[in-house]
Amino acid sequence: MKQEKSGLAEFISGFVLFEVGSTTLFQIGGEAGPDAWAAMAIAAVAGFILLMMYWAIHRRDPDLDLFELCRKYLGKTAGSLLSALFVVYFAYEASRNLRDLGELAAYVLLNRTPLVVIMLIGIAIVASSARYGLRVVFLCGLVLFPFVVLSYMTLISMIGGLGLMNFENMLPVLENGLKPVWKEVPNIISFPFAQPVLFLVFFSRLKTKQNARKALLIAYGSTAVFLMAVNQINVLVLGPKLANAVAFPLLQTVQLIELAEVFERMDVLFVVVLFIGLGAKLLLFYIGAVQGCDRVTGVPYKKWIIPVGVAIFGAALTSPNYSHFIWVGLEVVLKWYPLIQICAPALLFMAMLIKRKKRPQQ
Repeated sequence: MKQEKSGLAEFISGFVLFEVGSTTLFQIGGEAGPDAWAAMAIAAVAGFILLMMYWAIHRRDPDLDLFELCRKYLGKTAGSLLSALFVVYFAYEASRNLRDLGELAAYVLLNRTPLVVIMLIGIAIVASSARYGLRVVFLCGLVLFPFVVLSYMTLISMIGGLGLMNFENMLPVLENGLKPVWKEVPNIISFPFAQPVLFLVFFSRLKTKQNARKALLIAYGSTAVFLMAVNQINVLVLGPKLANAVAFPLLQTVQLIELAEVFERMDVLFVVVLFIGLGAKLLLFYIGAVQGCDRVTGVPYKKWIIPVGVAIFGAALTSPNYSHFIWVGLEVVLKWYPLIQICAPALLFMAMLIKRKKRPQQ
């Protein structure tokens, strides 16, 4: 498939939509209670360091994507195995976003429609979109980006303007010390702050590298602050215990908005915005998995779209209910994510540094 380049504006908007994605759907660091903001702040700093490492990997060989880098610097066999591991990770993450999208749609909008039907429609739309390639996806993200920003600003303004936030819910600060905060940090790094490892697949598609690093880091920092603020709003409105107990805390918060008997269904706006974020994240993980299959096997990109879509759809149906699905994600799978998000890129980076030192000596 022809590798079309993307401009910086659409690339950054796609990055922000991906990073927000499904994050606002959940209460991040809920076990830290009112101190979830502290756990998120520490994790965000760690994610910032990881993002700089990802960019450093890209800059050492900017014309190659993640899978090509693995094979070049780790050897054909080891590089192919690691590439296959990345493909599995991207596909599994896509399946989790597909299940989240289906469960949310069934919960809010289509409660009489079977979950299987909702997810089948969702994966069909995403597969069709993936056929057009990354540049078209980023351009669509650039068009939708102002609507997403304006919608979140409107919702946050209404929540604040109606006096729904109770700042006493944050007190006392660090009542139980730093132990509950540190306990949550590894999980928060894995979701969402280390997920931009996917963009090692896409960095080589940037049309120009001028100011790209600065724009990327500013976008990451702004998004991290936004996610921390939204996450803490759930605590301020619902209280730390309820925010951690409900399935979709921000949705519960938005449903409390009642203004002049006119604005009473703002949850619909939130769901639409969330669908955009979920769809963008699902689609980018999907493209990453398909491109990885292309690189590992040599079979053209478009021939992998349907098989990968079938695998994602099947993986999304493995859990019998949403509670089990969430438990698997938090208690089983998330603990292994650092291997692929941190250890594997670090191994690749060290291999690149070692080979670079050997060349002058030779």
